Amino acid sequence: MIPPMLLALLPHDWFTSPHTAVLLLIAVVGMGVVIKGADWLVEGAVGIAKRLGMPEVVIGATIVSLGTTSPEMAVSVLAAWDGNAGLALGNGVGSIIADTGLILGLGMVLTRLPADRFVLSRQGWVQLGSAVMLAAICYGLYAIHGQSLNADGQPAARLGTAVGVLFVLLLVGYMAISVRWARQHPSGGLNVMVEPTGEVHTDHKAAEHKSTLGLIVMGLAGLVLVLVAGDGLVQSVTVVAERLSVPDVVIASTLVALGTSLPELVVGMTAIRKGHPEMLVGNVIGADILNVLFVIGFAALAAPLPVIDTAPGVRQPLMFLQLQLPMMLVMLVLVRIYIFKSAATQQFSRWMGVPLLGLYVVFVALNAMLV
Repeated sequence: MIPPMLLALLPHDWFTSPHTAVLLLIAVVGMGVVIKGADWLVEGAVGIAKRLGMPEVVIGATIVSLGTTSPEMAVSVLAAWDGNAGLALGNGVGSIIADTGLILGLGMVLTRLPADRFVLSRQGWVQLGSAVMLAAICYGLYAIHGQSLNADGQPAARLGTAVGVLFVLLLVGYMAISVRWARQHPSGGLNVMVEPTGEVHTDHKAAEHKSTLGLIVMGLAGLVLVLVAGDGLVQSVTVVAERLSVPDVVIASTLVALGTSLPELVVGMTAIRKGHPEMLVGNVIGADILNVLFVIGFAALAAPLPVIDTAPGVRQPLMFLQLQLPMMLVMLVLVRIYIFKSAATQQFSRWMGVPLLGLYVVFVALNAMLV
């Protein structure tokens, strides 16, 4: 394994001496920069794709969804590289909980979201299936290894390279079949583009005035911002967590997960305001899938991800297994029930958002109480 200090983009010494309030400010600024970087990355990639003649359906099914989850991917991979695997895994699952409980729940309360049967009977099952697969692997590893440690002192129950390869291969397959499904959609494919900043376009003229070189530079600059700011976010939050004796997995599944889910939140709320509520549903479903296959998959390739927390002073070493995974599954099963109940009306009822928001509040409260 490559030593974590060789993979940190910013010197760790920058984050060990500042006051805790300064570190929290750095984390907040880092979240904002990560989101802006994702915006530039998506806009540049969309413009280049259009110049290459890629159909809009391919752009919508791949670049947009990957762009809005790039903050989660950057934070989780960098956390794994920096030796904070609990932060990496907790961020991925916590983002699913934030996307489903907070963002989808809030969207349902604000308006009657459309329930597109074509999408929900395809990507919707992948959403639930990927989460169930992740949970089955985690619980299976714990059933086999328990809380035993390897020779290196790390938990034996952890998601390793094999799991990372499996998830990434499934990611490639999912993206490929998503393109096929989108082409088969009765509406003729995706015609609406929502940027991570929340700006909604009915076409892709936003980047047409830029040269190809300008689009490449914009995309690369966005990638750099996502990676560097993500590293600063991880390091500042990690130091604060250590000072407050808070387990990494708790911080990751609440504050960091919410911060890295801001693109989906802004996209969803703006889509509702501009009359495209279907984008919120699609974005949440796609983000949930990618948080498993894309975010956790690449994080597991970067470093093994333990499913238990054996750090000194941790009161709840099984919190990930006993709270976070169950809450994720309960929310996704509830959404699946909503999909079934909405088959006749093709719309989600507004009351359906209340239980999801309630579960998210309970989740945050339990995280705070069990620290």
